[in-house]
This record gives sequence, structure tokens and C-alpha cells, in this order.
Amino acid sequence: MAKNKLLIVESPAKAGTIQKYLGKNYKVVASMGHVIDLPKSSLGVDVENEFKPKYITIRGKGDLLASLKKEAKKADEVLLATDPDREGEAISWHLAHALNIDPASPCRVTFNEITKSAVKEAMKAPRPIDMRLVDAQQARRVLDRVVGYQISPILWEKVKRGLSAGRVQSVATRLICDREEEIMDFTPEEFHTIDVKLRDKKSRKQIAARYFGENGKERRLASYDDANAVLKDIENADFIVDSVKVGEKKRNPQPPFTTSTMQQEASSKLSYQASRTMQIAQSLYEGINLGGKLGTIGLITYMRTDSLRIAEDALAEAQSFLTEEYGKENVKLRRYKTKKSAQDAHEAIRPTSITIKPQDIRAKLTNDQYKLYKLIWERFAASQMESAVYHTTSADITAGGHQFKANGSEVIFKGYMNVYIESSETKEAKSKPLPELKKGDALAVTDIDSKQHFTQPPSRFSDASLIRELEENGIGRPSTYAPTITTIVSRGYVQRSKKTLVPTELGTVTTDIMKQNFKDIVDVDFTAHMEQELDDIEDGKLDWINVLSEFYPGFEKQLEEAHKNIEKVEIKDKVSDVPCEKCGRMMVYKLSKFGRFLACPGYPECKNTKTIRVGTGVECPKCGGEILIKQSKRGRTYFGCEHWPKCDFMAWDTPVKDERCPECGGLLMKKNGRGAKVYCYNESCSYERKPEKKKND
Repeated sequence: MAKNKLLIVESPAKAGTIQKYLGKNYKVVASMGHVIDLPKSSLGVDVENEFKPKYITIRGKGDLLASLKKEAKKADEVLLATDPDREGEAISWHLAHALNIDPASPCRVTFNEITKSAVKEAMKAPRPIDMRLVDAQQARRVLDRVVGYQISPILWEKVKRGLSAGRVQSVATRLICDREEEIMDFTPEEFHTIDVKLRDKKSRKQIAARYFGENGKERRLASYDDANAVLKDIENADFIVDSVKVGEKKRNPQPPFTTSTMQQEASSKLSYQASRTMQIAQSLYEGINLGGKLGTIGLITYMRTDSLRIAEDALAEAQSFLTEEYGKENVKLRRYKTKKSAQDAHEAIRPTSITIKPQDIRAKLTNDQYKLYKLIWERFAASQMESAVYHTTSADITAGGHQFKANGSEVIFKGYMNVYIESSETKEAKSKPLPELKKGDALAVTDIDSKQHFTQPPSRFSDASLIRELEENGIGRPSTYAPTITTIVSRGYVQRSKKTLVPTELGTVTTDIMKQNFKDIVDVDFTAHMEQELDDIEDGKLDWINVLSEFYPGFEKQLEEAHKNIEKVEIKDKVSDVPCEKCGRMMVYKLSKFGRFLACPGYPECKNTKTIRVGTGVECPKCGGEILIKQSKRGRTYFGCEHWPKCDFMAWDTPVKDERCPECGGLLMKKNGRGAKVYCYNESCSYERKPEKKKND
């Protein structure tokens, strides 16, 4: 008689996908992430007794755990299939203890992708829980708790209630603050450029050249006088080709995505914040119902990885598919080396099957899912293709004793560029070739343009560049980049200005305190060293208790000194023009993890708070109230009725002000981005049109 088996995964979406792959003898349920963790109300770590964690059932998860225990008792066998990483291993370990499963028994199942074949193959080979992964997670969790829960109260006392410090978030904030300091201290230096537009007399084609120098040596034009002297020399001079170099240059495709590079490219190409990218990737990994023979399937491999490894069967499938699609001459088998510090447990991020083309399943995906899947698919496909080849030409041109340089290039073999062009390659891919030139050719001058410039300070960090900086410095890991940025923004240490991250006064003050009193915690090299030690725990090279025991004495001394030395800092809240209706004081702006709100400065005597109202001046189509601009918990803008929750009007698209539907008189909405349109909110009305272009478009 077949055994009844219980399979526990983390999310309901994943449970639903996997249930369809397994027979009736399996029941697949979700733990909804962690069920057991450290308590929120206390440190939860016995620092005097080998840093023993005090685990409890997470508040609100009691009924869920009771349900899991009930299901486990009914099953003949319980298998744990939480995510295939440190965090997932720890969740399985906690579940094993709670459900009386021996962690050393073959109870753990992992799969890098959620496809029928991958899941069924994994079910054949359960293994014991990997205690090295569990210890690595415990070390990270305990270290973060010890740091965060013991520094944060000091910041509460000395700066402002509600502040927090963290092993990774504090370093990330410091990087942003240090960059801002560089920008403020930057002294611009003047320089000038001279650009000439020339015409080849034979072909009549235009050539753009820039001033280089004299006698083969590059020269910087530092002032108007320098530039004017050159302009005077070349005013009536002949422009003669002095030398021409012709060659070929190969450009190799980029490897498939890691978590970091996916977040960076999604930020550059799609303007997605890191947290949004990971949310979309999670849905693609857990499963999409494509209908037909494919049914529900995970479209990408596990999305938290810093490995570039690709499974051999995926390589073989890619070679066959790409050869058929693009021809043998465009395809090349490529294996990429993963850097030494990477955790190689997972593959790079790739489509679970390259044969599932983005355009073929677009109707089954949301717009966000389609864009990200297309990005992942194209990057992986390109990674298995031939290099692009450029024909390059560079010409040295002399005039009046001065040298100018002209460069041109042309793609003569596209290779991987048939599929994908990296955001950093876009400009080069569009470059134009120079006409055929030879030494001694005389060129006609059509324009001379001299401009003054000033050197620019370093750019502020964007999501993409901060993630790149964290990764290059060995700070954090694939699972932490997006949450770190979300945390420092929600805590008010950093704010977004268009696409850049700017430190607030609170972030600057807090970072200064951390640098003076907890220099190790915000030191880039020290944090990177700690990350490496946490990785070494996972590899079995270090004992996690020994690592914490070496770290803690010095940290404890810093805590004692900080309590004595930090002077109280007052950061005044910005006063609004809204009076408190309870006591008459002018309310001030406060920040919570859900965004800004108004609070009475009379706290604790007066505890009045209110949301910040940003109106649209548009009437709600359901109740006649005003539609307000609101922010979701993830920071996305949406529109909702002022009478929520009594009125449930909510929309992501923008209500149109001062215009009604010409057909039914209803509310008009404007959809932006791909497929932009103005349409009627009334479902029974089919009116829609393209939005008018702005005058400057």
C-alpha cells in the first residue's frame, strides 16, 4: 500500500504548483516562511552561555504550527522542501524539531527549479538536514540580533526613538553618506573641448573628431586662453589625415544573471527597484499557469544566487534551441567561472526551459513578469552565443600643428547581439563607421565647436550602483541586497530622489555616531571579513560559536564606551501647516516603515496621528468622495477613495482630472508605460483613446 506523504514548502503559490506535479498520495502545504524564530520583544540570545538562541513560535503562527503538526501525524512520511538556501535549511530544521522529525533522517528535499521533472527527481533523493547550512544561518541571525538589538537602544536614547542599527544596513548607509560627503567636498576643475565636424571630400560623409594634443602627446585644455590659442592656430589650417588604423574587436556576451546583476540590469533597463525585481522573480520561480500541455510551471531557476554555474542539461538544450533559431554560426557553448567567494549551491538565474520564449507566453504573464522574464531569457540565451565582432577605425588628423582623433566602429557580426544588448553596450552598438580614409587625405571643415566644461563629482548611488558596490566589497549576500535598501529607506536614513539614494540628516547624524563609537560595525573591510567568516562556517571551516566568541568581547567594550560617551543629539521634526484637532498644536512629520505620517508633537499627552492627505481633485466614481494619492507598503503609488475602507475604490492607473468620458460621462483613467491609453473606468463602456502628447514631446 502506498504511503501518504506530507511535503512542506514555504509559500502557498509554490505548494499549489508542486501539488499538481505529485500524485494523490502527496499533500503539499506551506509553512508561510519561518514558523519559529528569535523573539521580537527581547534579545533572545544568551551571550553568557555560548550565544544560545532562545527560539519561540512566531506570534500569529501558533495555529499554523498546530495545523502542520496535525497533518504530520496523519502522514506516513514528512518531507521538508523549503527554499534551497541557508534560510530554507534553518526553516526545515526548526520544523523538524517542532514535528518530532529526526534532522539526521532523509527528510530534506531541495530543487533549484520548480518544474515537474526537477521536483520528481528531487523526491527520489531526500537527504538529512545540512547542519553546516543551519549553523551558518544561526550565526548570521544571532550576530545580526546581537548587533542590532544592543546598538539600537543607544540610538533611541541619544538620537531618536524608533531608530535601528544593523550589521549590513549601517555599512550601506555609511557608503551613501560617504559618497554625499565626497560630492559636497568636490572641487570642480575647468577644462575645454574642441570638436570639429569634417567631411570626406570623396564620399561626402561626415566625420566627428575631437582635439587630442600636440606632437603625439595628449594635452588638457584647462582655460579659455588654452582653447582660444588652438582655435586661432586651426582657423584657416588644412585638416589632413595623418594616420589610419583599421582593426577588428570582439565583444563577448555577459554571463547569465546572478541576483546582483539581475537587480542591477532591471534597475538600468526597467527602472525597477531591487525589492520589486525580487518580488517579480519570486512569482516567476514559484510557478505560472501557462495552460495547455505545460500547465503550471516555474519559469526561472532559484533567484537568490551568486553562482554562474549552468546545469549541463540546460546547456545542451540551449545549444540545440539556439542553433535552430539563430543558426550554428551564432551559437557557442560557454561555461562561466564563478568567483571564489560565491556560494555555488545554485545555478545562475536562467529560464527553466529556453524553449519557452517570452513572446509565446506574454498573454499569461503580468506586464512586470513579462519584462523581467524577457530580460532573464535574453541574457541567458546571449550567454550561449558567439561574440559580436566590430570593424573599428581610428584616424589621427592634423591641423595647424595640432592633433585631432576620430573613431568609428560598425558591427560586422552580431552574434549574441541578435538576442540581447547589455545596457552598458547600447551607445557602442549604435556607433557609426568612419568613411574609408588614407594618409594624406584632405578633409573639409563644416563646423568647429569649443565648449567649457567642469569635472563632475562622483554620482550618487542608485539601487543598481549601491548593489554593485556592496557586492564588490563583499558586504551582504544575494538575499540581503534588496531588504537592506528597503530598510534604510523605510527607517528614514536615506530617501529617494528620482533614481538616486540621498542621505537624510538623520542618516548622516546616525552614521557619524556609528563611525565614532562602532567603527568596526560600519567599516567596509571588517564587515566583509565577517561575511567571509559566515561563509566559512557554511563550508565547515569555522565553528559558529567560536566566531561569535571572538567578535563579542570587543563589541561589548564598544557598547560600554558608547553609553558613556555619546551625547544626546536633537533632530527636530519638520513642522506641518496642519493643526492637531485635539489640542491645537501644529502637527509634525514622522516616519514609519509604511512611510510618512502626521503626529502631534504633544506626545505622550496627546497621541493624535493622521495620514498625510494628497488629493487629486477627482471625484470617486463609487461614492462621490475625493480620490487620494496613496503609497502601498512596498512604496508603490496607487489611488484610493478618501472613505476607505467603507468605499473600496482602488486603482493603479491615474484618474484624469477635469475631463469625463465623452460616451457615458464616467471617470477617465490614464494608463502609462507600455500600452499607454486613456480609458473609461466604467466596465460597461468601451471608450478608450491614445493619450495626447505633451507639447515638448
